[in-house]
Amino acid sequence: MSATVLVDVIAAARPNFMKVAPLYHALSKVSWCRVRLVHTGQHYDANMSDSFFRDFGLPKPDVHLEVGSGSHAEQTGRVMMAYENVCLEERPDWVIVVGDVNSTAACALAAVKLGIRVAHLEAGLRSRDRSMPEEINRLVTDAIVDLLWTPSRDADANLLAEGIPPEKIDFVGNIMLDSFELVRPRIAKADTLAKLGLDLDRYAIVTLHRPSNVDDPATLALLVEQLVESSERVPLVFAVHPRTRARLESSGLLERLESAPAVYLIEPQGYIDFMHLVTSAQIAITDSGGIQEETTYLGIPCLTLRENTERPVTLTEGSNRLLKPAELVATVDQVLGDEIRRRTPPELWDGQAAGRIVASLAQRIG
Repeated sequence: MSATVLVDVIAAARPNFMKVAPLYHALSKVSWCRVRLVHTGQHYDANMSDSFFRDFGLPKPDVHLEVGSGSHAEQTGRVMMAYENVCLEERPDWVIVVGDVNSTAACALAAVKLGIRVAHLEAGLRSRDRSMPEEINRLVTDAIVDLLWTPSRDADANLLAEGIPPEKIDFVGNIMLDSFELVRPRIAKADTLAKLGLDLDRYAIVTLHRPSNVDDPATLALLVEQLVESSERVPLVFAVHPRTRARLESSGLLERLESAPAVYLIEPQGYIDFMHLVTSAQIAITDSGGIQEETTYLGIPCLTLRENTERPVTLTEGSNRLLKPAELVATVDQVLGDEIRRRTPPELWDGQAAGRIVASLAQRIG
């Protein structure tokens, strides 16, 4: 390929940044590609975005849409309008969208309607739960894009069952682990506990943000009690998402956690500091998608407070367990009593996905 191809890589929210980084660096090294990094601004808090750019050596975005927060419709609509203008000003040859946030579906829709080819990284994941906004974004995006890069074989099967032509699907492996390996030496050297003023030999790391867990006051109250009781078994380091903190404050539950002697509430961390906390933890308690993958890779028990997961390979081949809020204390007891056996990571979860993605894109362009 002699001509330079303009490829837009869309970064939107905290889970996207770590996936974008290894792919951005890989694309930047090939002579046939000019990469334009587009930040939609869906996460605009410095702890939720800027620190991730620093951690992964990403440059200042070429384009910043600055859409900010809002309802799902407002956010999706703003991204579509803003990104359409970007494409009309300088039309990319390919657009790469990542994951399942509102910006993923919005940029895919805007580009496809302009006749621009779109690739979806982390395609084919399904929770089968359409009450999750992320599931709608996955379904919409996968239905309209030109190229689908999947992280696991079950994702291929999902797409084929939905009628996606097999020639559009490339199994490339899990880009999240490229991100981890990219900065693994820095993760190992980080002294995050000391920086946070915590002197702990053992602990569980906690993250919660999904509406099903934090929006209903009764469910949130139950979870808080389960967390406090769990902290009597193992100290908890709880990285509190801004949305979760707002719900805890509005429901009068924040003080309950603050007064628990073995619950340590911290601000959201950059990737390196957060992953240092994860790699040193005995257990992860979460409702996040990415942490299910990282703990599977590391062999760390993960207790996922959800009724389903779009990453079933973390259950069948990994260290993840699904549970209801009322089951947390009993499951913590069970896990602390188990001898943890590390399993071999799933197929192509090897830190080399970015290279396969670049080769896949080159083949389509060539």
